[in-house]
Amino acid sequence: MEKVKCECGHVNPYGTYLCESCGKPLLEDTSKLANMRYEGVARRSQTYRKTMVDKIWNFFSSVKVGIWIIVVILLASSLGTIFPQEMYIPPGQNPTVYYEQEYGILGKLYYQLGFHNLYRSWWYILLIASLGISLVICSLDRVVPLYRALKTQRVTRHEGFLKRQRLFLEVNSISNISEELTKAEKILKDRRYKVRKENGNILAEKGRFSRWGPYVNHIGLIIFLVGGMLRFFPGMYLDEYIWVREGEEEVINGTDGEYFLRNNEFIIDLYDEEEEEHYAEAIERAGGTIVRNYQTNATLLKRTNEGTVGSETELEEVKEAEIRVNQPLTFDGFSLYQVDYKLNELSTFTFRLESETVDDDLSDMEFVVNLNDPQKVYEFDNGYRIEIREYFPNFTFNENREPTTINRIPDNPAIVFEVFTPDMDPEEETGELSLIGIQMNEHLNPDGDAHDHTIRFTNAEMVDVTGLTVRKDNTLPFIIVGGIIFMIGLVQGSYWFHRRIWLQERDGILLVAGHANKNWHGLKKDFHYLSEHTEIDMPLDQTEAMTSEPDSQKGGE
Repeated sequence: MEKVKCECGHVNPYGTYLCESCGKPLLEDTSKLANMRYEGVARRSQTYRKTMVDKIWNFFSSVKVGIWIIVVILLASSLGTIFPQEMYIPPGQNPTVYYEQEYGILGKLYYQLGFHNLYRSWWYILLIASLGISLVICSLDRVVPLYRALKTQRVTRHEGFLKRQRLFLEVNSISNISEELTKAEKILKDRRYKVRKENGNILAEKGRFSRWGPYVNHIGLIIFLVGGMLRFFPGMYLDEYIWVREGEEEVINGTDGEYFLRNNEFIIDLYDEEEEEHYAEAIERAGGTIVRNYQTNATLLKRTNEGTVGSETELEEVKEAEIRVNQPLTFDGFSLYQVDYKLNELSTFTFRLESETVDDDLSDMEFVVNLNDPQKVYEFDNGYRIEIREYFPNFTFNENREPTTINRIPDNPAIVFEVFTPDMDPEEETGELSLIGIQMNEHLNPDGDAHDHTIRFTNAEMVDVTGLTVRKDNTLPFIIVGGIIFMIGLVQGSYWFHRRIWLQERDGILLVAGHANKNWHGLKKDFHYLSEHTEIDMPLDQTEAMTSEPDSQKGGE
């Protein structure tokens, strides 16, 4: 499409409504006021509409489209908080059955629609990307024409441009216009206007930088979104979870096996009604129990060898820490937050082998099974051997009535033992099989096979378990910078206003015009002050004169 050359010599892009340089109307317009939005410069979205690229550009440049994308994102985000995300359900739980079991049909629907893993779903990421694209295109579609118009504007404006401003007046009562213009120049400078002169005419302007506020705002949002999307790239964001039992060491997820944590002790402090009488009423109202502090006394360990195959991991203590709620343990960019706990989890079972039919001495045949890491074989000095054939930490039966485990947490452990006497060959023969669990002791050998030995449960030990969130966030600098830029743009566009005053002499008549992108009251006050100290009259607000006119004759920004 051809560009449009104004009589002032400036070449304007196709579709320009007001010449970027002199302001002369380039298109037929019957309205009394000029449309000063984007200074009358045509935007690409309003000029090119034929190709597929044009249609995509026009779609994303629409403010309405951007707002709808934000609404959909907010709606989806709020729906994603109805039930916990998959990463926050109890460890070991299968999400395919967890949501339906816990929340019924709504939970099932929640899972099937993908809200259980919302922030990593492809369609949510697509929405975020669409919002970023909308912000970029929307900004470019507006900021480029605005920059061209403000950069190229001259002091001397076309008469048609001045007459179409909202504040306008022709003053023909001044005897010495040059003298009044000199006074006006000084007054406007005193009121912090930037004054430019050309052929005796004056353009006074201030607050132009506020016009860029919305676009600075957009830049901040784009950086903020980029920071949010970087969370999906490896190494940029980590949000893991670990359970550590008292007395045990666990590798810290996300550290590539470099760091370990030892749980020395987990503590829950409660408010004491007798010692702290001023809390007595609140404690009673809460049912008698109010937690003062959740705390994990831990030791951070670091691997000192490369952990080659066959070698044991060597660890050195880095530091001791007391991890409390909102008081994380931080190291090497990682933070460990106290978020959960479990009291009295089964840790070990002690068993004893007994027999009423054999003559062997079995008095000292006790053995301890670590329920979180059981040995495969227990061998004794008298030649007996006990093997664990199957271990079910959380025992249950599946749909086929076969024994299985719900998860790896020893909430309901059951073990299949196989007992070999000294005269048996474990490689060639089958020992006595028994299924031992809580309130369960069953022989499993086929009917008719003799069972001379019984494994009896004698003792159990329990430990407390602490739940910690492992977090590392390398996207925070982007999010903070984006947020700061967003706020700068918000303040820039909200607390300053772009005002312009044109004073122009034409054949002994002074043309006075003014425009503001907002806060017209402030601009009128400046004109009042100018009229009080010069012979330049206050310009008329043409919108007030148009109130009685038909809507078709109105215009302006």
